[in-house]
Amino acid sequence: MTDVANVEDSTNASGKNRHLGWALVLISVAQLMVVLDGTIVNIALPYIQSDLDISTANLRWVVTGYALAFGSLLLLGGRLGDLYGRRKVFMIGLIVFSIASLLGGLATNEGLLLAARGLQGLGAALASPAALALITTTFPAGPARNRAFAVYAAMSGVGAAVGLLLGGWLTGLDSIAGIDMEGWRLTLLINTPIGIATALLAPRFLAESESHPGELDVRGAVTGTAGLLGIVYGISRAGTEGWGDTWTIISLAAGLVLLGTFLMLERRVEHPLLPVRVFSNRTRAASFVAMFFAPAAMFAMFYYLSQYIQTVMGYTPLRAGVAFLPFCFGLVAAAGISSSLVNRFDPRYLAGFGTLLAAAALFGFSRLPYDTSFPVSEVTGHYASDVLPFILMMSFGMGLTFVPLTLTAVHHLRAEDSGIGSGVLNTMQQVGGALGLSLLSTIATQTITDRVSELSKAAAAAGAHLTPDQLAAAQQVVAHQVFTEGSTDAFLFGAGLMVLASLVTWLFLNVKHEELATDGPEAPVHI
Repeated sequence: MTDVANVEDSTNASGKNRHLGWALVLISVAQLMVVLDGTIVNIALPYIQSDLDISTANLRWVVTGYALAFGSLLLLGGRLGDLYGRRKVFMIGLIVFSIASLLGGLATNEGLLLAARGLQGLGAALASPAALALITTTFPAGPARNRAFAVYAAMSGVGAAVGLLLGGWLTGLDSIAGIDMEGWRLTLLINTPIGIATALLAPRFLAESESHPGELDVRGAVTGTAGLLGIVYGISRAGTEGWGDTWTIISLAAGLVLLGTFLMLERRVEHPLLPVRVFSNRTRAASFVAMFFAPAAMFAMFYYLSQYIQTVMGYTPLRAGVAFLPFCFGLVAAAGISSSLVNRFDPRYLAGFGTLLAAAALFGFSRLPYDTSFPVSEVTGHYASDVLPFILMMSFGMGLTFVPLTLTAVHHLRAEDSGIGSGVLNTMQQVGGALGLSLLSTIATQTITDRVSELSKAAAAAGAHLTPDQLAAAQQVVAHQVFTEGSTDAFLFGAGLMVLASLVTWLFLNVKHEELATDGPEAPVHI
């Protein structure tokens, strides 16, 4: 009888492990999709601009519009998962995301594409916090959960680089299954079958959480979402229209007022959208702040470096995507190492060192050479000496950062708050990324504006002594130099943001590694 019982226990354990394995696969696929869609269109931007006749000023909204909707709706998405069931909201989010991807891939004009990108952001905002919360409630505390978080964190970081690689390959295609189609459309259409399949498989491998319908804080949802929307839009607009623009000022002011109203409301309602207790733990609050600054800097790397590699170095879309492949390998390796080390070292040391390493990488990117007139034969050497080392440094820095900060951000949350806690973490990442990209774009644009007039005049003065072909080549060199100078200024500012994330980590992240192996909410804190 004992042998029979042991066999049954072994069978049950094996079945449970397979169940957890497939659960993690579904969650990881969903997270990979919503993250890579933030960058998958980056390499396709020149083709989208040409095909749909989008102005240069509006082109950034193809990227920022997704991050804007994603970031501003994450708190609401996290709370909906807590109230109505995380698996249900996870599935709805994936279906919305898939339908929006289909609409975007078939878009025939700028308006439809930007609307579809916003709808994608809504779907991602529903699915992503539910996915992270499902890890918290599905995997037991300790090594199993640490490994699951490592995979999740790897997907969060690798997704951006995978997006560039996949986007480069798909953009280079001109047909699929014998149907002629612009390659950039495939960067969106690929999400539809994967998203729907993941949603349909969810009931088989993911358990539903307890629901609490009727407790939605509607006023908080409206003021919080609108406030975040106003702030992100205002800073994004400043990148093209300037800080003195009327609508920039109105948007920022309205956003601040609405967020202030939101915070006051949250202290008074019985079931707040954002419970203040989520921030009561100093380590958790520090994790949120660090996760705000770090992605803000990382977005700059992907946005500007992907354009630099194509427009300045002359890489094809696919080759540009391959150029980011080392980032994937480095981040996966670092995430695996970090998930093991976090069982033996305090998160402060891992995340603190990781953010410093990433800051050094961004500083390295800020030293990219302005002189881009080197022969084509030297492009590979230029990549190996001036780009690749810092891509690897950035990948290892982010891998060492994301895993411990993800663990500390959701550790000891109450079961009923795991969704909103995940929503806050994702909000910090996405809003930080959107704000950071907008702010860094403003800096880069200002540098480009200041320099373009000066260099254009110099090129025109020299034009009297040049043939038309020589003049065209000189103007191209000027354009490349101006873009590079603007980008390097953005990289330098991004390095400063990463240093801020490091300071927050070293000063305030005081949880011990032994505590991460325990489960259950911390003692209530009355504020």
